[in-house]
Amino acid sequence: MAGARTDRRVKDLYLLALIFAASGLPAAEPQDEADIEEITVVATRSRQLVRDQAVRVEVVPQEELEESQTVAPGNLTNLLNELAGARMDLPSAGLGGTSLRLRGMPGRHAQVLSDGLALSGSQTDSFSLLQVPPIDLGRVEVVKGVASALYGGSALAGVLNLVSRPPDGKSSWLLSQSSLSGSDADVFLSRPGASTGFTFAGSGHYQGRRDDDHDGWAELPGFRRLTARPRWFVDHGSEKLFATLGLIGERREGGTTGSKLLPSGERFPVTLDTGHFDAGLVGSITRDDGSILGGKWYAVHTRHERQFGTADVADSITSVAAEATWQSKLGIHDWTLGAALLYDELSVPDVSGVGYRYTVPGFFAQDEFSPAKWLSVSASARVDLHDEFGTFFSPRISALFRLDPDVTLRASFGTGYSPVTPLVDEVEDIGFGALDPLQGLQAERASSGSLDLKWVLRPFEINLSAFASEIRHPLDAEDAPQPGRVIIVNDREPLQIRGAELLIGCTVGEAHLLFNSTYMDATEESPGGGRRATALMPELSAEIAAIFELEGHGRAGFEVSYTGSQQVHDDPYLTSAPSLLEINALAEWNLGKFSLFLNAMNLTDEQQQDHAPLLRPATVPGLGGNPVVDAWAPLVGRYFNLGVRGNF
Repeated sequence: MAGARTDRRVKDLYLLALIFAASGLPAAEPQDEADIEEITVVATRSRQLVRDQAVRVEVVPQEELEESQTVAPGNLTNLLNELAGARMDLPSAGLGGTSLRLRGMPGRHAQVLSDGLALSGSQTDSFSLLQVPPIDLGRVEVVKGVASALYGGSALAGVLNLVSRPPDGKSSWLLSQSSLSGSDADVFLSRPGASTGFTFAGSGHYQGRRDDDHDGWAELPGFRRLTARPRWFVDHGSEKLFATLGLIGERREGGTTGSKLLPSGERFPVTLDTGHFDAGLVGSITRDDGSILGGKWYAVHTRHERQFGTADVADSITSVAAEATWQSKLGIHDWTLGAALLYDELSVPDVSGVGYRYTVPGFFAQDEFSPAKWLSVSASARVDLHDEFGTFFSPRISALFRLDPDVTLRASFGTGYSPVTPLVDEVEDIGFGALDPLQGLQAERASSGSLDLKWVLRPFEINLSAFASEIRHPLDAEDAPQPGRVIIVNDREPLQIRGAELLIGCTVGEAHLLFNSTYMDATEESPGGGRRATALMPELSAEIAAIFELEGHGRAGFEVSYTGSQQVHDDPYLTSAPSLLEINALAEWNLGKFSLFLNAMNLTDEQQQDHAPLLRPATVPGLGGNPVVDAWAPLVGRYFNLGVRGNF
């Protein structure tokens, strides 16, 4: 068996070499480091450039987004999984939901913004990032660590801001087909004007349901999805206005296939219908004295209808928020003052005691100043008056030390909170049907700190980070006293995370190389007392990626990723998952106004089913009657994606 596996990997590497050699290959020149340094980021509420930010901000430019767009045209998972310290967690083998873990923090604590607006809702669910095609993105901004001082009770892990492409007249389209019966069609229209502009992004996606190992359970759920997002831009110099609408409709189908049955002898359908609508406005007025008055408003409504076995439960999430800010420079101090109001509601009519309705006014302030040429400081704080859990004070302080023209050190520390929610990973897996009422729960409190060193040594750029986080009273899902039921509790022991990240970039001629590695030590309360390693959190992960470009002809590249062993809880087959090695390759040929692309994914054919079954024995049901174990590895093996994209 081991010899066959080795032979297969040799063939995999040979196939990779063929794809890589066939490329002559891409398109646009990557964005230069100096260009990224000149970007004014939105996620930090600051008017400073990236290079002057005391808070470390990672910026993914449009060129890298275009590369990831061909790999996963229908969602952001491929792009975000390549960020150092970020992990797209697939906790379920049911409907394929996923969550973004920033530096090991639970996915619900990563605040996802679109142009500074929480258009996915105040709490990002397991399917929001799967429903955002990247064709209309201009860049992605990532701020890691507790950010409640900036965004309140939804940002304990950090902030991910998706910045849209401007109306520059560059329209594009994409069609793709995968060997896994997946089809994607994306279009982006851009219409500029003298002082106004308009863009539209629309997409349709289809995935066939697949049970490749013929065990009766769909490892890859099927789905049909349509999205539409128009945006309007108004720029009258001192007066600016941005407006957007979003529509998403999706149906997902997983569970048992055809006439197949579980080991217990029953069919187990799993479906999810999603209807999503959002609207948002952002405006600003620059006054004669240079100060800026700004305002934001957004509204989000998402309705789900979920079937999980015999349980059929509907829920809806509604968020409405407004914010007003004033920014001005007074001496060496750059001030931002603001007030915000959030209304957040989860309605689950069929399950009592699970929904909530929160109203949260808040006030925040940020001061950025440079007392010396070698030092910049950012101090921010927020007070939220939560109508259910009381008053929360959330400070954050960051400092940038310029040790040398090519060496900088950033230090940051912050605290924050998150209100009680049933949207923990385990419950999003199985739905609300088996959940007992929420009773006697406390808000989660968190703190985090980090040190980030950047060293530019041409042609290398090296970023080294060390970080630590802690969540007190973390929410956890457990078996209730009544069999088959689930209860949410606050653990007595905190969730503690310690870790480090290393990111090295190198550009030599037309070759662009990137290496990143993350070490993570995450521990939590053990049900039997004491502490244990957090599940599905590999201690060590690493990736090396390379892109080779020939302007006017195309591009080719590969990535090799390593995921170390990780603890698995509540699994009847194993307690520790083995390490994984995955290889992906891409090639794109430029043919004038359009290009052809081919992606080869998971060439090493890693699959969880090669190590242990997905289906549980009939005598060992999972939490809330879940018939499958957690997913800790790819559920589908090697596949290919072929497509064409162009401009018009």
